[in-house]
Amino acid sequence: MEKDFLEHRLNINRRRFLSRLSLGLGSMALGSLLIPDLFSGIGSDSEADFVPGIPNFAPKAKRVIYLFQDGAPSQLESFDYKPKLREMMGQELPPSVRGSQILTGMTANQKSFPLIGSFYDFKQYGESKAWVSDLFPHIGKIADDICIIRSMYTEAINHDPALTFFQTGAQQGNRPSMGSWVSYGLGSENKNLPAFTVLLSKGKGNGQGVYSKLWSNGFLDSIHQGVQFSSGENPVLYLNDQDGIDRRDRRKMLDKLAELNDISYKEFGDPEISTKIQQYEMAYRMQSAVPEIMDVSKEPDDIVKMYGPDCLVPGTYAANCLLARKLSENGVRFVQLYHQGWDQHSNLPQEMAGQAKDVDQASAALVTDLKQRGLLDETLVIWGGEFGRTNYSQGKLEKANYGRDHHPRCFSIWMAGGGIKPGLVYGESDEFGYNIIKDPVHVHDFHATILNQLGIDHKKLTFKSQGRRYRLTDVAGNVVKGILV
Repeated sequence: MEKDFLEHRLNINRRRFLSRLSLGLGSMALGSLLIPDLFSGIGSDSEADFVPGIPNFAPKAKRVIYLFQDGAPSQLESFDYKPKLREMMGQELPPSVRGSQILTGMTANQKSFPLIGSFYDFKQYGESKAWVSDLFPHIGKIADDICIIRSMYTEAINHDPALTFFQTGAQQGNRPSMGSWVSYGLGSENKNLPAFTVLLSKGKGNGQGVYSKLWSNGFLDSIHQGVQFSSGENPVLYLNDQDGIDRRDRRKMLDKLAELNDISYKEFGDPEISTKIQQYEMAYRMQSAVPEIMDVSKEPDDIVKMYGPDCLVPGTYAANCLLARKLSENGVRFVQLYHQGWDQHSNLPQEMAGQAKDVDQASAALVTDLKQRGLLDETLVIWGGEFGRTNYSQGKLEKANYGRDHHPRCFSIWMAGGGIKPGLVYGESDEFGYNIIKDPVHVHDFHATILNQLGIDHKKLTFKSQGRRYRLTDVAGNVVKGILV
């Protein structure tokens, strides 16, 4: 029976598996156990020269930690210093600078567009002399370990399509997320943990929601969907045994269930029957692995001090950064954090100060912690939001109480580790911080570069769905070679 059962596992059809798989919250991505058998490339829907689970070339990074700042932090109060805006405070944005830029409904009817400089000062840090806002002193101190990209751009001007674009490579829904593509392309390093995990936190600022489509597997197999870890008593829903059932009972139940599933498979030939038992087995293994990962009580005092006291408070950004290190350290391929609260259309100086305080120390600590452990070289860390902010005030201009609207034309992110050049400031915006004048980086270029660092040619990582081959970068994207070691 074991031989027949193994053959059935190897013969699972992807499309049928996806179309019939039950979408349980905790079990969706638990089938990472299947990857060694299912994804050998035999009968694959992928390109002939791409074999899931095997990189196209030697990778610089083994895994990714993406610190997504949901709501779009202002580049003009963080990493793109523009003294010209202070000099021209209150003056009108020149029409020649604005050009034909489409505006959101929140500012399209404004009669004037008064320029406003940052309420906060900037300083230069490290040998790189990178300008960083006083809101981010801890990140400033690691300036020589990170690469600041000041020339990101996107087409999307509203949160939902922009956020979806960054996470999935498309502005519409129902596409696989970046973490799902990475899971599909490389699989998991740890058979006791999913390849793709998701952590959520929320600041005190004006928040934009996050939703499960952002970590969806789309048309990929459900085993590639992100598994959300919560801060509650049960970090993964439906993982724990019910009252009255111990580990031995669970083991006996799974063995009997496997026998029944084998009989059902022989009778009905439904691949889902053979697949479900593999998910149960993965959940069984996670029951031991997850509690140990989630336990931060054994972290030494110097690590707690580095991340800040909030790292001991479950569900905070600091706690999630520490957990991201632990997950990554234990072989989780893609760890996605979302921190909400960056949508400052008004009261920006006060709200952004609170948001920055939430993330500054822990973000820098994560990079430092990985570096101290010798893990930064093989871990790609990313920090940034879905677009930038306008250089003019939204609504009434007040120096200490202004807001900025959405700005997709030019904004900043930073990256560290994983073969990215440290101590580099890449790209440049004009003196108004409105248009890119050097080395533009599109979202598709961003995705192509991440995959490249993981050893994947973005043009070869494809999956056929409904008669068309899809990829994370659609039909575009170029590796940004200027930021690579």
